[in-house]
Amino acid sequence: MTNYREILRLSSLGINNKQIAESMGIARQTVVTALQRATAQGLDWLLAEPLSDRELAARLFPQVGNKPNYKMPDYEYVHKELARPGVTQQLLWFEYCDQCRAAGDVPYQLTQFKTYYREYAIKSKATMHINRKPGELMEVDWAGQTAYIVDADTGEVAEANLFVAALPYSGYAYAEAFFSRDQEAWITAHVNAFEYFGGVTRILVPDNLKTGVIKNTKTDLVLNRTYQEMAEHYGTAIIPARVRKAKDKPTVEGTVGIASTFILAAIRNQHFFSLRDLNVTIRERLHALNNKPFQKKDGSRAQLFTEERIALLPLPRNTFEMAAWKTAKVAFNYHIEVEGRFYSVPHEYIKHQVDVRATRNTVEVFCEGTRICSHVRLYDRHDKYSTQDSHMPPNHQQYVQWNGERFRRWALKIGAKAAAVVETILTGYKVEQQGYRACMAILKLSDKYSAERLDAACGKALFYTPRPNYKTILTILKSGQDRPPEPPVPASPSKHGFTRGADYYKGVR
Repeated sequence: MTNYREILRLSSLGINNKQIAESMGIARQTVVTALQRATAQGLDWLLAEPLSDRELAARLFPQVGNKPNYKMPDYEYVHKELARPGVTQQLLWFEYCDQCRAAGDVPYQLTQFKTYYREYAIKSKATMHINRKPGELMEVDWAGQTAYIVDADTGEVAEANLFVAALPYSGYAYAEAFFSRDQEAWITAHVNAFEYFGGVTRILVPDNLKTGVIKNTKTDLVLNRTYQEMAEHYGTAIIPARVRKAKDKPTVEGTVGIASTFILAAIRNQHFFSLRDLNVTIRERLHALNNKPFQKKDGSRAQLFTEERIALLPLPRNTFEMAAWKTAKVAFNYHIEVEGRFYSVPHEYIKHQVDVRATRNTVEVFCEGTRICSHVRLYDRHDKYSTQDSHMPPNHQQYVQWNGERFRRWALKIGAKAAAVVETILTGYKVEQQGYRACMAILKLSDKYSAERLDAACGKALFYTPRPNYKTILTILKSGQDRPPEPPVPASPSKHGFTRGADYYKGVR
């Protein structure tokens, strides 16, 4: 399903249709049609944001017809004709349209005609110089060469990976070392690069690492969800380089080579005992690299960057907070689980598959692109449930049948000590219903053990801890600690004549 929400978001940032199509891995005509439908429906990014994906698609395309079958031009012929004097792509496109109409075929538009020709020219190793606009692109990649950090205590050597970002217009670069290339390092490196540049480019060009791009083919582009979320936070678009096409990001490829020589090779004989010390040295070498004069033209990267910085998009007010995404199924007790903690969801979504976004401070739950609830994230080992009263069903069958008073009456029939344990459990939770399962498990022990033994075990557990649980009481019952100790058996005199008595050991015979 086409992500029409992303099309509207990128369009609101002023990105043209062609760049939107490249960023999302879809046809340009799809972008044009979606924006035309949105205009006709009076929809924009702000109005479409609260709608779910299905609602937005239904608003834009109530009935989707079959796409026309376009005629692919003969680009081998086009390439040869462009070598002739005076022949342009527009002239060849007019001729191509006339041929299609004569044959009853549907021709591509001029923009798509040129796009397919550029792809053909790259495959044919035909190159051309592309003038970059200031503030348009930021290319990012990991360097193949690594630095090394020595553990001062053990002497062990650990590798540090170098992240490199470059702006094609000025060549201005950023570099930082990380112990790994995981998702957290990848996102942190981008955030720090934006802070270093003091702004954001309109387009981000990464390589096809799994931390950024899940799938990138001619027909399909799937971005890592956290990476896409970061791009939305900073108001930029991600257009990954094609697989095994280093020429799609030539600036950072060249900068990686320069950084490997000017930074990593230059500090190869230095010893670093922490990542912080290494990055301080890298920042010093980076400053020297950006201010180093060009060899074949006037100025330096830093001087050109003073012009480009004006064209960068402003940084958002808040720094991006990294989030982890997972899918979960709402359980019968209308809770979902995140790392051993349970968060309530409106009971209407029981048995629904939902998306969960967990940051350091919050847990948000989404269903079909719409946020249905949020919680403050739990870290206390004793507090494992976050339940909102509004999420509870008014007439839930389980809570009509079982309630706190019923558990209290049941416990009183067993004994006062069992009633004290049940009261401790029910009052120990923020929401009483969260303790029902523990109360049920403890009181059911009277079926296997007697009520007297269970009451005694509860008293023993209360002696050990003010908040006993099922496991503690079960252990007491299994080990028999609830029973009173048996009286010692007095020793009887021996009936055997050869047993020596006390007189023997006194020396009296």
